[in-house]
Amino acid sequence: MKEQNQSKNFLKWQWHIIITSMIGYAIFYFVRKNFSIAMPGLTAEYGISNTSFGIIIMIGSVIYGLSRFINGFIVEKVSTKLFMAIGLMLCALSNFCFGFGVDLSYWITGVHDGPQVVNMLVLIMGVTIILNQYFQGFGYPPCARMLPQWIAPGELATKMSIWNTSHSIGSFAAVVICGLLMTNMGADMSGDSSVVARITQNLASSIKGWEDFDAADRTARVLSYAGHYGAWRFCFFIPAIVAVGGAILCFFSLKDTPQSIGLPEVEGTHTGKDETKGKKGAHKAFLNHMVFRNKWIWFFAVANIFVYVLRMGVLDWGPKFLTESRGMSINAAAWSVAVFELTAILGTIFSGWATDRIFKGKAHRMCVFSMAGAVLFLALFALVDLPPVASTIVLAMSGFCIYGPQALTGVTAVNLATKRFAGTVIGFTSLFSYGSVLCSGWGMGFLADKTGGWSVPFVAVIGATLGGVVLFGLLWNTKPNGYDE
Repeated sequence: MKEQNQSKNFLKWQWHIIITSMIGYAIFYFVRKNFSIAMPGLTAEYGISNTSFGIIIMIGSVIYGLSRFINGFIVEKVSTKLFMAIGLMLCALSNFCFGFGVDLSYWITGVHDGPQVVNMLVLIMGVTIILNQYFQGFGYPPCARMLPQWIAPGELATKMSIWNTSHSIGSFAAVVICGLLMTNMGADMSGDSSVVARITQNLASSIKGWEDFDAADRTARVLSYAGHYGAWRFCFFIPAIVAVGGAILCFFSLKDTPQSIGLPEVEGTHTGKDETKGKKGAHKAFLNHMVFRNKWIWFFAVANIFVYVLRMGVLDWGPKFLTESRGMSINAAAWSVAVFELTAILGTIFSGWATDRIFKGKAHRMCVFSMAGAVLFLALFALVDLPPVASTIVLAMSGFCIYGPQALTGVTAVNLATKRFAGTVIGFTSLFSYGSVLCSGWGMGFLADKTGGWSVPFVAVIGATLGGVVLFGLLWNTKPNGYDE
């Protein structure tokens, strides 16, 4: 009877930890993916180019990858809940600073408009995005370390995939709420001829074939931005306030390990930590064996590059692609990306279930099929001139395929390295995955500006996705975990 009660208590706490950490990590995404919805408004008001945005995205994402790498080591030695709470507070602070970017530009330059203000705004955006991205690295490592303490290896793919929907929940909230903010907030400057003229000029210089658009369509777009002038600020203020609440929730509600509340260690996750404690060089030798000299970890780290080129390419540039190439309004583009995130939730959960139930824990086999499906749907989305509704449907199907590999590469890396080095291995693989933004960030923005459209950038992403299919195929016979070592 005592064991039965303990089992019920453990299951209750396990789901409490999963759901609470999901909420916390979803908020990390809420204060991260808001930038992509604000970008069209910043282009309209200040004429910031895709290349400039691409450079900011690239540098910020590289910093994020470095942050996850560094913090993967640090989080092994500190309280995971405290680490996560501090990260959310710092992300909130950087988002507040971003929202006041124009005010800071005016304060520094002493002028309200012109190239000097725009250049200073780009610099401030770059600095605040970099800081935000570094603080974002306080989110995943503590979760990657905490969850394997609460979940057995045989069900980690299923339950971690459920947890991994936090990415999509946070991104969904960002695109929907920020999309509504962009079309309902801000000052009505549609009666100011100088503002209307400036927005017209900025859109004409940034959107391919602007002059070919119907005159009524061009006017409607210009007046939409002018009628909600400065709305992009709220895309940073509102998420920042939510992040403060999330930090409080994480600190008071999460628990680092079952042992911290008197529950036993999860069966099948013993790593011999006590046996090596105090033995000179034992920890370092075991770490090198399980992570840095583990060839399978290196394979998965490289595979993450292809996964993230695909995922970040769609997330970071999807709204701009839909507004500039498909003629959608900001709100419609935001809802299209939101549908993408909803189907991503279903795809992530299905991928985890299929990994445990069909592929017996071998997540890389599921990744082969997911990446192949992503190639097909992304090609239809980017290369076929579909009407808006069809574009949304195809984008949604690609979302179903994309997020599975993103979740499963992390699950497999943690299982191979064991819970003892979960934070470290996530940091290590993240260093590779966010190095991919050289392609998905700066590369796509540069190609879009140089080629005058989005076909070439998305062809590059499709090519990278095909590379991922091949690499995951080479991993077909890899073992599911490293606990036997």
